[in-house]
Amino acid sequence: MSEVNKERVLQALRMVFDPDKERDIVSLGMVSGLQVKDGHVAFAIEVEPERGPRLEPLRKAAEKAVWALDGVLTANVALTAERPAAKAAPPRSESQQGSARQGSGGHPPLLPGVRAIIAVASGKGGVGKSTTAVNLALALKALGLRVGLLDADVYGPSIPRLMGIKGKPTSADGRRLQPMENYGIKCMSMGFLVDEETPVVWRGPMVMSALEQMMRDVNWGELDVLVVDMPPGTGDTQLTMSQRVPLAGAVIVSTPQDIALADARKGLAMFRKVEVPLLGIVENMSYFLCPDNGKRYNIFGHGGAKDEADRQNVPFLGEIPLDIDIRETSDSGRPIVVSQPEGAHAQAYLAIARKVWAQVEARLNDAHQQGPRIIVQ
Repeated sequence: MSEVNKERVLQALRMVFDPDKERDIVSLGMVSGLQVKDGHVAFAIEVEPERGPRLEPLRKAAEKAVWALDGVLTANVALTAERPAAKAAPPRSESQQGSARQGSGGHPPLLPGVRAIIAVASGKGGVGKSTTAVNLALALKALGLRVGLLDADVYGPSIPRLMGIKGKPTSADGRRLQPMENYGIKCMSMGFLVDEETPVVWRGPMVMSALEQMMRDVNWGELDVLVVDMPPGTGDTQLTMSQRVPLAGAVIVSTPQDIALADARKGLAMFRKVEVPLLGIVENMSYFLCPDNGKRYNIFGHGGAKDEADRQNVPFLGEIPLDIDIRETSDSGRPIVVSQPEGAHAQAYLAIARKVWAQVEARLNDAHQQGPRIIVQ
């Protein structure tokens, strides 16, 4: 099988012509952000705002040209044009949020074999959201569930390191990738497709396209729950996930201090606005227990997340301390839930997982029991 490189991709794209300008998209300078790595190809086609809505056939033609090359495993092609934002989709009903077996917004389902999707989010970075997402996924696995883990942070993927997974995903049919796996968890991350030190310099539409491909073009199989490690903030990724798949709920991670809680409020408000159920708040780095003298220090304050949960009328899921064992096991790719399963920290994550899954399962059961509504006119 021939090696795919940028030169071969550009050569193929020179056969794709702009229907209005009657020249190829490469010579017109329309191809941007081209990345090629181990058979995975991604780029954007930049067009004028007024032409964007009618040039989807051009995007498909470029995608088809790349797929025709030997050695291509995935082709992620985005059409970018600065244009007015589309009218927001109407809010989803409660029954639509219980299962990922259906599509949304008129699109085909992205994750037909997944019963529930849980987003782990934070208003800001540096609060331990990814560590929480990984240990929550492993705790749900310990409860006997079939679990997947999707790293939606395209710019700063950390799941490969946290889960101790190296290598690249393979594809049996040349169309769908097999998820990477460790500790019984199926995983997918942009970190598997690019080198750890290679920056992903993409515009928003390319990121959204990549995210959809990691859902649609990965053989996730049958899962009880997919845990999604969201990027920090309240941007395009959060909006795409809430509109494109029926999230069963969101877990907000925050540290106790006021500045982190202020950003956590924004995350809570965003999920409320798009009618995603709030499963609760986790207070991470809640306190530090000195190993030398056993004295407890509230380095970032304490109890702020619980107070905020009470104010917002959402569940408080629990507190996780600032502890060197959690940091070391995360850095080594052996998360504390699997490396020290009987320890107090692992038990804290398991308690959080039980609370989360109890809420999700109740919603799934309610949606199943309610069934379809029949309206007689």
